[in-house]
Amino acid sequence: MSIFGIVNQENLLSFLKPMFAPNRRSFLKYFMITPAAVSILPRYLPARTNQLAGKEVIVIGAGCAGLGAAQALVKAGADVTVVEAKTHIGGRISTDWSMGVPFEVGAGWIHGPEIRNPTRQLFDAVGAKYVITDDDNILVFDRNGDEISKDTLEEINQKWESSLAIVDRTLEKDDLRSLRKAIDDLTVDSIGNPGFDWAISAYTEFSKGAPIGDLSATLHDEDKNFDTQDVIVTTGYSGMLTPLAKGLDIKLATKVFGVTYVDNNISVTTKSGHFSADYVICSVPLGVLKSGSIKFDPVLPDTYQRTIDQIGFGSVTKIAFKFDNAFWDTDVQYFGIMTEPMGRWNYWLNYRTFSNENIILGISVGAYAPIADRMSDNELARDALEVLRGVWGDKVQLPAQMLRTSWSVDPMAFGAYSYPTPGLSAGQFDYLSRPIRNRLILAGEHTIFDYAGTTHGAYMSGLRAAQMLIEQNG
Repeated sequence: MSIFGIVNQENLLSFLKPMFAPNRRSFLKYFMITPAAVSILPRYLPARTNQLAGKEVIVIGAGCAGLGAAQALVKAGADVTVVEAKTHIGGRISTDWSMGVPFEVGAGWIHGPEIRNPTRQLFDAVGAKYVITDDDNILVFDRNGDEISKDTLEEINQKWESSLAIVDRTLEKDDLRSLRKAIDDLTVDSIGNPGFDWAISAYTEFSKGAPIGDLSATLHDEDKNFDTQDVIVTTGYSGMLTPLAKGLDIKLATKVFGVTYVDNNISVTTKSGHFSADYVICSVPLGVLKSGSIKFDPVLPDTYQRTIDQIGFGSVTKIAFKFDNAFWDTDVQYFGIMTEPMGRWNYWLNYRTFSNENIILGISVGAYAPIADRMSDNELARDALEVLRGVWGDKVQLPAQMLRTSWSVDPMAFGAYSYPTPGLSAGQFDYLSRPIRNRLILAGEHTIFDYAGTTHGAYMSGLRAAQMLIEQNG
């Protein structure tokens, strides 16, 4: 079986089929662009104006949302300071090159990399290179370590698809069931079947960053997406940050402890002192807002705080092993393994399909991801290697190098990305983006339901927050 090789920007254009998913909310009109657009900021930001001349804005968080907001505000004439708790920009975007190829600590794929995807445009601006990940180029192994047939895999996939379709057709929008409960109630031979458990975990739990028992049955697949197959950025995901950060005043290693937004007295308290401003855009991860580590004065309105508490924030754990020799079929892009418990290292990406390195990357999702996050490096390695040996036996030797993630225990994130919980409404995500007292605006992937959990969603939310301030002063 073959896969697409690494392609440059020009070659990528030849096989991407533009199709923009229609927006539900009018404020996204600011982000609609023409199919021919290949530049970055000029297409997404308004022309340079002086609408915010003389205004000072503090942006909390130097991820996609914060950097996008800051660039838009600077173009509008504002004096902008970005404060970031980490020692590097990017937030949940970070590329580790210690294995000789990119290991993405955070975001790892461009989801729907068609020309109108803003993340795609950010990468095109820096001449990034991509490789398509072919979801059909996969071998799946049962709980005994035996490879299942293509026909059996097709039956599993059809069962997964039909079960979700039954849920979608049957439930009313106000149904309070979790996805797991709805599948249990409405289908036969689904939950508990090893093949189905693997598919619902490897596909749905991975996509949403949450256990199906915590996912809303009605909202889990109601978000929007761009078209075309997902790609990996072989030049590193962090490359998109270069144009976003250019020219900005960014204070790194500057953790925020408090935000005061009383009338015209707006201040941000950090470990390095106080910053005063006319406005604050807070783009920290939802997990940080949930933790209460930033004290707001006055406290956030009840409707905002309840929504912050209700929106889910999950984790996905990655582990990458580099071996002296490959023991797996190097032409296969993905390996699925039906593991127990559900979500335990059930999906593996083969780096040999786009590099010369003998690296295989495993994923833990759902309820197992937080368990994996809390393991020590040695415990995590033993756990993941045990899964590999269940398929390849003694061929699996000790790796030469290992890298891992642990987002749910990162005190500057407390998770990977947001998801809708049972009883939540889609509008609650976007409600969080409404200005508070016309001084404080929350931004981030958790404030934009249609594109929650994505880098392009985070970026778009930052531009939207900036646009709100520009219009407010127009």
